[in-house]
Amino acid sequence: MRPRHETPNVPAAPALAYVVDIGGSHVTAAVVERGRRPRVIDRSSSAIDTHGDGDSLITAIGDTLLPFATNARAWTIALPGPFDYARGIGTFEGVEKFSGLANLDLRASLSTILGVDEGAITFINDAIAYGIGEWDVSEARPDRFICVTLGTGIGSAFLDRGQPVEEGREVPPHGWAHLLRFDGAPLEDAVSTRAIQRRYGELTGRSLEVRAIAERARTGEEHARAVLEAAMFELGGVLAPWVDSFHATELVVGGSMARSWDVLGTAFVRGITSSTAARVAVRASALLDDAPLVGAAVHTS
Repeated sequence: MRPRHETPNVPAAPALAYVVDIGGSHVTAAVVERGRRPRVIDRSSSAIDTHGDGDSLITAIGDTLLPFATNARAWTIALPGPFDYARGIGTFEGVEKFSGLANLDLRASLSTILGVDEGAITFINDAIAYGIGEWDVSEARPDRFICVTLGTGIGSAFLDRGQPVEEGREVPPHGWAHLLRFDGAPLEDAVSTRAIQRRYGELTGRSLEVRAIAERARTGEEHARAVLEAAMFELGGVLAPWVDSFHATELVVGGSMARSWDVLGTAFVRGITSSTAARVAVRASALLDDAPLVGAAVHTS
């Protein structure tokens, strides 16, 4: 009788995703290991001048991606809008950054640099990618989930079982919280890094980064605490009706300001709960800078 040869039970090699996050001052390329809990296993980051011309921006982005180009066969790129994510072309109208990329075919330019077919490059809104990453890491993975990112502006993602909802009466226009208004003015005039810096400067005559203002709030400075609490309470109150209409059961706050959640969270939750009857769990980002990278990988898995 011939000996029977059994195939060893060798685990399959993990699937890898190659993703990019283009933000307000940086570009990060990363390798994400897919699985039940995706994780970033390698990355390369570079600072970029978002006010540069198109050639310099595309070169800076491409140079950051090239270390992974040998192995990558497809890329998912998270970046802000206004951007036509299907076509790979943005107008960036009404924003102060990336005007140099306006109306340029980013997909065609990067496919040439990276040596892949144009169809191998897909795009996703950075706030939606952030939200998907946070939804994926959530223990509950709720059916209705909202993520708000706070930094130079306000980003948002309204997710139904992990998929973005961008139209309908239950979400703001396009699903964009930055289009909401407070006291008749754009919400970002009240809640953003520049708004907080402006308010603090008016009270104290000092110009500080939000991180420094948060540190002063931790040490008990009244002006710092008052400015941060007012901004977050106002944000919570503006978002509350959309928490109700979307029937969200979990809301995550991410972005650079989430690092100061210990001095921001209480006022934000108070703003939400004082204006909504919904029972929503509120937390700070668990993944922080990894959120849009993981979300981009989950989006294409």
